[in-house]
This record gives sequence, C-alpha cells and structure tokens, in this order.
Amino acid sequence: RDNRDNRDRDREPREPREEQEELEERVIDIKRVAKVIKGGRRFAFRTVVVVGDGKGRVGIGVGKARAVPDSIRKGTDRARRKMSTISLAGTTIPHPVTAEYGGAKVLLKPAAPGTGVIAGGGVRAVLEAVGVHDILTKSQGSGNLVNVAMATLTALESLRSSEETAAMRGKPVNEVRPFWERPRRDEVTTKE
Repeated sequence: RDNRDNRDRDREPREPREEQEELEERVIDIKRVAKVIKGGRRFAFRTVVVVGDGKGRVGIGVGKARAVPDSIRKGTDRARRKMSTISLAGTTIPHPVTAEYGGAKVLLKPAAPGTGVIAGGGVRAVLEAVGVHDILTKSQGSGNLVNVAMATLTALESLRSSEETAAMRGKPVNEVRPFWERPRRDEVTTKE
C-alpha cells in the first residue's frame, strides 16, 4: 500500500498544469546549421524561442537538434528555465533604456497608453511575451535575431521600478514616474 502511494506521488507533475498553459511561446528564428566532420557536413536546426506569461516574466532559449520539433522543444525548455522578472509601469516600461548584445544595440522608450508596440522582429516578440503594450523601440547595429532578442532581454532586465529609482535618488515617487502617471496639478491642489 505504501509503495502504491509513492508511485502515485511520483506521477504527479512537479509544476501545476495551469502555470504551463498560461505561458506564451513564440518561435523567433529557425535556421539550418552545419557541422563539418570527416565525411562532409552534418546538418541540424537552431531554434530561438521566447516564453513569457504576459505579466512581467520572460525567458529566451536556443535549442539545436537534427529535427525542427526537437530543437523547438529544447529551446522552450531552456527558455522556461531562464525566465526572469521584469519591472513594468502599467502597460509600458518605467524609463528609457539602451542595451547591447554582440553587435546588436536596442533602444526602448516608454510610451503613453494607446501607442501600441512600435517594434519589429525579435524585439516585438520579446516585448509582447513580457506583457508590454505601449512602447517605442529602435534596433541598431547587427540584425541577427538572436543578438537583437538577447539585447532586448538585457535592456528589460536592467529596468528599475519607479519606487526603486525614487528610493535611490531620495525623491518622492511622483517625481520619477512617467508624465502620464503623475497626478495633474489641479488634482494635487484639490486634495490638499
């Protein structure tokens, strides 16, 4: 009887299925790569996958395998393991940020609500996976999708929330928030 209970416990998934289902997976890039060996070339596929929950958590994974489905699965598993939490300000980011990865350079600027995601390619995929809905971006340098996606993730990881920035500078939180989140002057005077 005890052995049967242990077997049932082992069969239960370690993560709840609900958490797995709510993660959004996007394949950014699939490329055929070759390894030169003694008898010629051995071909495989390299896949770049972005996984995010749309609420501030995102990860990027690269998978390589001889078949496309296997490389996608490997990339997804690596992305899930490498997920990091990003500090957001509503539907945008708290402040402008620039980051480089390899030869790619990415600039992210917060935008007012209703602007949308002004981005393309790998930058758009990462931003939508993390849950950003209003942002302006510029990608410079290398157009390599892996480096652009990783530069975007590096930029997002370097963000600080308005509360952290205010504490670091010794100022009130309202002074470091984006202008559309600050209370208007007429609202401040009526409250006092």
